[in-house]
Amino acid sequence: MEYQYPIDLDWTNEEMMQVVSFFNAVEAYYESSVDGKKLLEKYKQFKNIVPGKAEEKQIFKEFENSSGYSSYHAVKAVQSSTEQKYFSAKTK
Repeated sequence: MEYQYPIDLDWTNEEMMQVVSFFNAVEAYYESSVDGKKLLEKYKQFKNIVPGKAEEKQIFKEFENSSGYSSYHAVKAVQSSTEQKYFSAKTK
């Protein structure tokens, strides 16, 4: 699948890599499976870079529009589970 990640050019290279790593975890949630704990760790790193809710929603919307994957739903599914094992949208 060809699409671009929503990246802010004001971010450092390290921040860009962390944001892409978070979106890779979201992709894994939809395409195969992801360790819930790792997804939440990557989300926490993402939130350190994008602390504002409005900006987060905008970036999530851009990613969903280009990829078809909802970052919000992936994070919520993992957060709402009592177990944080491997998660996949395919098992829902």
